[in-house]
Amino acid sequence: MPLIRSTLAYIALMAAILALLPGMAALGAGAVSLAVILGWQDMRRVPKAVFIVAGLALVFALGRDPSLISSAAGNMSRLAGLILAVTLLSSILSRTSDLQQISASLFGGNPSARYLSLSFGTSLVSIPLNFGSVAVVGTLVGERVRSSGDSPATRNATRAVLRGFGVSPTFSPLSISVVLTLTLLPGLSSLQLLFFTVPFSAALVLCGLIWREPETAQQTDTPESKAGLAPWLRFGALILAICAGVFLLSHQYQLSYAHAVTLSCIGAVLGARLLAWSRKTNPPLVNMSNVSNELAIVGGSAFIGSVISGAVLGQISGDPSVPNWLWPVMAACVPWAFFAAGLAGVNPIVIGTLAGGILGVIWPDNALIGLGVGMVTGWGITAFGTPFAANALIMERLTGYKAMDASFRWNLRLSLTGLLAASLLASMVTVVLV
Repeated sequence: MPLIRSTLAYIALMAAILALLPGMAALGAGAVSLAVILGWQDMRRVPKAVFIVAGLALVFALGRDPSLISSAAGNMSRLAGLILAVTLLSSILSRTSDLQQISASLFGGNPSARYLSLSFGTSLVSIPLNFGSVAVVGTLVGERVRSSGDSPATRNATRAVLRGFGVSPTFSPLSISVVLTLTLLPGLSSLQLLFFTVPFSAALVLCGLIWREPETAQQTDTPESKAGLAPWLRFGALILAICAGVFLLSHQYQLSYAHAVTLSCIGAVLGARLLAWSRKTNPPLVNMSNVSNELAIVGGSAFIGSVISGAVLGQISGDPSVPNWLWPVMAACVPWAFFAAGLAGVNPIVIGTLAGGILGVIWPDNALIGLGVGMVTGWGITAFGTPFAANALIMERLTGYKAMDASFRWNLRLSLTGLLAASLLASMVTVVLV
């Protein structure tokens, strides 16, 4: 059964790569659905619930307008392919010695420098690795907890990793948050979105300096390994190459953003494999049998969002009669909706799908950036500020620090500050453009 699920995942990935060919959307959606069904017994409750709702959306579309299914299957196939491509890239990069050296070197310096290097370093590593960055850097934090015991230094390191990964959904061009937002808001430019969200992410990490624990000199005088400049240059060049490929494919060749990310990541994967072959090594194919949860959430949410968007669009004739003052109010509420749902254990993908699928259809075209900023900033704050976020649960397993403590005792004030800033930014942009 694992071999069949892995094969289906690779079929879905190939369908996403060849998305421009006829019939690939149906093939990809079918492969994703079969992989989810075969892995049903091993899945968590939230992915199951999302996929069941996607099945209900399919039934609704069949009765309402079967033409909705084609576009929904296309979205499902493209976003599932994106997750599979990023997972494949993460599995390959996590084995490299460069990444291990970079991760270990992030622990050097005085407390402030260490916090910033861990936060920004985790954010950088998160661009191609996604959750793999938490596993890599978090493992090193866990080793320090086990070898040296609990201390303000290890707690601050945990804060830095959580916050560093948490801001990546806000600014990373390869993150599912940015891709889903741009998919559901097709009139929004990626460069326009990142123009606002990159500075917001940097400011949020810097604000984290305020909410740390003091460390004594004895706790910071441990020798650290240095990565040197070469691993950083190689890793940075890889990230720049992937991002450049994404922007070239999406802007110059007008491919969908999800398709562009998938192709760019696969290009990096193929390059890594060719390099391995040139060194006369032949690493085995990555086993993709354990991605049923991710496929259910991402693929199911993409299908739901597309059906909702199509149904809402079919009900609208002309511009909706919404007073102009209401748009910035709704933009300000979007980050809080993500956070509140995250506190209830609802995955941000679900809220992003509903927000983009419903509001994206009726939102004024010239002010889409306000909605986009609200979505990705709310997504990022939810990722480090709620106890049910995947990265918080991973860090709990690796370090022993409770996710509840990390969210409510360590990060609550930063989360509330970030939510207020996100609401203000989203509403102000909307006020200016409406």
